[in-house]
Amino acid sequence: MEELESFVTDNVNDNLWKVIPFLLLAAGIYFGLRTIFVQIRMVPDMFKAVAESPKGKDREGRDLDEEYGGISAFKAFTISAASRVGTGNIAGVALAITMGGPGAVFWMWIIALVGGATSFVESTLAQLWKTKDAEGNYHGGPAYYITRGMGEKWKPLAVIFAVAISITYGFIYNAIQTNSIVEAVGGSFGSDSTTLKTVVAALVAIVTALVIFGGVTRIANVTQIVVPFMAGAYIIVGVIVLVANYREIPGMFALIVEHALGIKEVAGATVGYAFMNGMRRGLFSNEAGQGSSPNAAATATVSHPVKQGLVQTLGVYFDTLIVCSITAFIILLGPAPMYGEEVQGAALTQSSLADSVGAWGTHFITFILFFLAFSSVIGNYYLAQANIEYLTNKKSVLTVFRLGVIGFVIFGAFGSLPLVWALGDTMAATMVFINLIAIIPLGGIAFKLLKNFNEQRSQGIDPVFHREMLPEVKNIEYWDGSDPVTRRSAEDRVTVDEVLRDGAAEGTDEGGLTSL
Repeated sequence: MEELESFVTDNVNDNLWKVIPFLLLAAGIYFGLRTIFVQIRMVPDMFKAVAESPKGKDREGRDLDEEYGGISAFKAFTISAASRVGTGNIAGVALAITMGGPGAVFWMWIIALVGGATSFVESTLAQLWKTKDAEGNYHGGPAYYITRGMGEKWKPLAVIFAVAISITYGFIYNAIQTNSIVEAVGGSFGSDSTTLKTVVAALVAIVTALVIFGGVTRIANVTQIVVPFMAGAYIIVGVIVLVANYREIPGMFALIVEHALGIKEVAGATVGYAFMNGMRRGLFSNEAGQGSSPNAAATATVSHPVKQGLVQTLGVYFDTLIVCSITAFIILLGPAPMYGEEVQGAALTQSSLADSVGAWGTHFITFILFFLAFSSVIGNYYLAQANIEYLTNKKSVLTVFRLGVIGFVIFGAFGSLPLVWALGDTMAATMVFINLIAIIPLGGIAFKLLKNFNEQRSQGIDPVFHREMLPEVKNIEYWDGSDPVTRRSAEDRVTVDEVLRDGAAEGTDEGGLTSL
């Protein structure tokens, strides 16, 4: 086990992660410039988009059939948040700080702010090229936009990505979740016995089986309750810690920035370690550019692809700038960890919270982490399932895969902390490489969709997209106007016609809007 851990860490990850952070930063800056920093200037639109629902009545006032209801933007948000908000926010942040020092927190923030634009592009593309499964649920993701957007000749790359994400999220990341649950429970009970690990593994495996064999609707219903409630409770406790230690807050922020920029170094954790660990843990947590959240984005029923792009960008902020920051504040306002020496995960967050609020903080972290990690298992499974369905429609294969997921949930309870995190880093880097190969050349289409969205908003219209609006883009399966949420009201049709006439008269119409 130790030899495998050493090989993955020293020979694989150290080389991959010399390149990955710079690729992510470069892509994020490029997308930010091309979209005029959509991840910052359109934050109000993100909150509006996440609150929309396909249920109720359509734009003509007619009742929507249940079959068209699909998954709301909020449910799609919680599916992606389920995979994002979990051990990466509690154990992962602690890992980053112990290995990279307080400066790692700064670089986590940077990858979130820059990566917001990347998340917008990849999720918008996933919505554009989504499809439906046999039960009538939308799904999609990088494997789909690689094949449909880049052409059949790129299908081998799509297949490699589908296999990589299925292994990563179905097996490795789920093992990480169980591993962190065991660590937290052990911290509460003061034990790391085999019996405790067996009990935790069995409990998580049974509950996971009950949910994942219930389908995507059950997954969405579970996550939309668990994620907001548990994350909200964690944020409230974090705010209590900040209030209790308000005098130390300025010094904490100064320490984060000074260490990140090399103004002040902390023993055992250099600036380089801060940068690399902040980037690794930031990517594991918010997943921007990794190609995972697009799989959740594609499930939503929305009137315009850009809306789900905005929703998933908000997810990056919620995950890193809020939840991860709360963990960092709890740790940095507690007893100083030994930077760069002992690798610590959830146990550090537990001890730090207990130092601020009392012994109950240890058990609180266990309670929160259990439910957040469990919701991550559910969200991770769904992201993997969408790609298994891309590879094959055989029910027997999906059943075997589900059993494999449960097996790795059990395995995670007994694996070593450094090994499971190292394997997660390796697979994350692989997915980033493949996803960036696709979204950089396809980014121009996302830019056109954003322009289309803004043109409609400027006229006071709730944006709706039909594939005729971008006739040059091929292989768009849906977006034909059959979905009730994409039907315009009579008033909006008149407004669109006026825009088209004005554009034609001025010779400036580029086909951005089409009469519906």
